[in-house]
This record gives sequence, C-alpha cells and structure tokens, in this order.
Amino acid sequence: MTGPAVGINLSFCVKRWVTPALWAPLVRDALGLDLVQLTFDLVDPLWPDAVLDAAADDIRDTAARHGIAVHSAFVGLAHYSFNQLLHPDPRLRDVAEHWLTRAYRFAARASIPRVGGPLGAVAARPDGHEPDAIPEADYRDLIARMHRLAEAAAGEGLTELLVEPTPLRREWPWTVDQAVRMADDLAGTALPWRYCVDWGHGTYEPLYGRDRAAMEPWFEGLGPRIGAVHLQQTDYQLDRHWDLTRPGRVDPRAALALQRRAGLGDAPVFLEVFYPFEQDDALVLDAVRRSALLLRQAAA
Repeated sequence: MTGPAVGINLSFCVKRWVTPALWAPLVRDALGLDLVQLTFDLVDPLWPDAVLDAAADDIRDTAARHGIAVHSAFVGLAHYSFNQLLHPDPRLRDVAEHWLTRAYRFAARASIPRVGGPLGAVAARPDGHEPDAIPEADYRDLIARMHRLAEAAAGEGLTELLVEPTPLRREWPWTVDQAVRMADDLAGTALPWRYCVDWGHGTYEPLYGRDRAAMEPWFEGLGPRIGAVHLQQTDYQLDRHWDLTRPGRVDPRAALALQRRAGLGDAPVFLEVFYPFEQDDALVLDAVRRSALLLRQAAA
C-alpha cells in the first residue's frame, strides 16, 4: 500500500520567509521536504502584471533549482478573511471571482497546476442564529460561478481546482452530504473540482458532536473526490493549526494509516501550521523542523 506523499503549506513563512530564495532552501535542506503548497499570503494576485509575472517566474525557477514541486496554491488567511464568493453584495462576489481568475493566471505562469481554498461565507444574521444551510439562491449562484471559474482555469492550462470544506455553518460545504451534492452539481465542468480536507476542520466537536467529529466520514464519504489533505495538531475543540510538537489528539502515523486504508494513498498530505507574527523566528523554525521530521517518519 503506497503513499501518501508529504509536504508543507507555506503558511508558516508568512511575514518571515517571504521569497522563494528564502523558503526554498529552508524547505529542502532544513525540513527535508520536496513538496509544497504555496499560500497567497505570500503573493497577491492583484499585484500589477509585471510584478506578478516576475514573482511567478521566480517561484517556478527557484523551486525547480531546489528540486521542489509546487503542488498547488491556496487562498491563504488574508483573502479568507473576506466573504469572497458568498458576500451579500453581488458586486463583491464579482471581485472575488476576478481575484481567483488572477490567481489562476499567476499559477499557470508559475507552473503550479492547481489552485484551491475555502469558497466564502454568507453574512451573519442579526439575531446570531446560524441555520444548517446557506440560502438556496446563494448556493445556486456559487455553483454558477464555480462553473465559470473552471472554464477560466482550464483556459489558463490548470489541471484541477480544490475546495476546502470548513467547520462553519455560514460557509459551504461543511458536511460530507453538502460536499457530495456540490460535487454532483459540478459534474461536467471544464476541469475537475476536488476537495482538500483538513484534520482541524473535520474533527471540530462543537459543530459535529463527539460521535461525528472525525476524518473517517470525510474519507469514506468523498473517496476519490479528495485531492489533498491538510494535517496539523488539534484538540478537536477549535481549528488550532498547532504544529506536531504540541500535545493533542492527532497521531501522524495513525492519520496517514487511516488515509491509506481509505484508498487515498495518492492524495498528498500537507502540514499546515500557523504562528503568531510576534513569535521568535528561531523557535518557529525549530518547531516546524521537528514537525516535518515527525511527518516524514510517519510517512516512512
């Protein structure tokens, strides 16, 4: 039984190791990894064309020199903080759609074959009540935009788009059934949409309850619709994104074994961890290095 390959999302580099000249040798030599997922916290797709093109060329060439494959580019925390494709103002949904087409253009030039991330969030209700589903009209608009986005990505030469389910009732999808429905509604798009599932999301007990807060339902329910996995340490009580040196409920060896048993050995696993910006850089690097070692040992 093979795989999965392991790599790292470059979220730990934000405001620290911000250029490929800084992060590529760190990933290859200090972490011992050759697979990364870029975050758009390091590159803004709305930069002027000349600046964006130079950044794409730099990432493509520097990663290649260091023997690093860039599997995908993900939305990142900065853009995720907006409501994106589910904003209550349709004009801002249009802006988010444009932002993604720019991301596809950049990724294609950088030889990054996939782009993904969470899709957006509807606004909160004045009474604070969170229903079990977003409004149907918002969902249908989202699906229409995803069809258009697939056409745009295919036109740039990308091979796949990825959706990251989140444990929020105002986002979509946050259940396996919703993800299956979305996949069915995206059948026949210009290129495939698949899922990047996250250990800190699927195990969130305050939303799913103790009996259902687990990754097994996601692996079993989505199967080959899963194209990548985010892994980190968590306590199942919040979406922690702790590194693997912290105590918690995720055992990397057991996590990868579960994924293999589910027949998802081809889906790469990316360590995705976040740190306070004020935290000492040397401490961050040491924790990421030790976490990468634990993940490599689990994969071996």
